[in-house]
Amino acid sequence: MMMKRIIYMMILIGTLFSCKGTKPIVGSVQPDAALAVRGIIAAHKASSPNFTTLASRVKVAYDDGKKSQSITVSLRMEKDQKIWIKASILGITLAKVLITPESVSYYETLNNTYFDGDFALLSEWLGTPLDFEKTQAILLGQSIFELDNRYRSSIAENSYQLEPRRQPINFIHSLLLRPENFKVRSSELVQPYDGRQLFLSYGEYQEMEGSQYPSQIGIRALEGDSETTIDVEFKKIDLNVSVKFPFTIPDGYEEIELGK
Repeated sequence: MMMKRIIYMMILIGTLFSCKGTKPIVGSVQPDAALAVRGIIAAHKASSPNFTTLASRVKVAYDDGKKSQSITVSLRMEKDQKIWIKASILGITLAKVLITPESVSYYETLNNTYFDGDFALLSEWLGTPLDFEKTQAILLGQSIFELDNRYRSSIAENSYQLEPRRQPINFIHSLLLRPENFKVRSSELVQPYDGRQLFLSYGEYQEMEGSQYPSQIGIRALEGDSETTIDVEFKKIDLNVSVKFPFTIPDGYEEIELGK
């Protein structure tokens, strides 16, 4: 169960990029109170990294208050097309995930189980509406919310704060954008009726090949009395390299039910 939750929570991970040869971007710019919300949103959308492929090896630390574990994860991305994750310990593959705009597929070798479906069931299990774009956005320091003229802006914590003019009853959310690059500083989603909360926090950003990527992200998920935290450290990251996405569910594996 723990490994299954690690992999699914990896779809919502906060990531820590600490790549050799990259330059951290430290913010010192003050937010402009006169900047209209439409300008803030346009600048944030323009800050989305420009790349074709990404390949990285990361260390993931997971803690749910009862158990903790560190695993090595290989991450590969083809922007807007595929996200591929392989989790392993001591060189032994524990699980693989392949995410596309249409589907989420996963299998683990410890219990010989798999899942092959779409985002609807996964969203229900996680308690958060999810799709490929949101998953990719988390990895790149972009908003998981669709920002438009229904949002208002204010200044908070030396950042641009964006939140809906009218908050949904059971989907209260907001985010802070850094004034120096309009990337996400933090994001929060609360579902009070379901007792769920999700917090994402990003550290400084670094520039690679003309785009900015997170240097540190943390995820904290609460549901009832339980709390899960995930920290990820990227050991290496390569952009625009040739990558493959090998994924085949082994014969004889048993399909899992996410609600169990």
